[in-house]
Amino acid sequence: MNKRSPIAVFFLPLITFGIYGLVWYVKTKGEMNTKGAGIPTAWLLIIPIANIFWMWKWAQGVGKVTNNSMSGPVAFLLILFLGVIGMAIIQSKFNEVADAAPAGGAQLPA
Repeated sequence: MNKRSPIAVFFLPLITFGIYGLVWYVKTKGEMNTKGAGIPTAWLLIIPIANIFWMWKWAQGVGKVTNNSMSGPVAFLLILFLGVIGMAIIQSKFNEVADAAPAGGAQLPA
């Protein structure tokens, strides 16, 4: 997982009228899929009702990547009810995962 500033993840969606939020979801989806999360295509984000299913799958990916340090349902509720605040909290968990990764970009065995 790439390290990003949780403060930037909080403010940039507000400044860019939500565009950065979509970019952040797509980027983190790709990073989680490289770690075996299995999140479907991000095009589902723009389809009503399907976007809720996509967010649920994305949140389950958060649980998988963080080794349930943050469970999928908690991540889903954070995104659903807290929006950019939830994004910043989840990004801080992603940063912990990035700090725990061994040097040289090698991944820990699953």
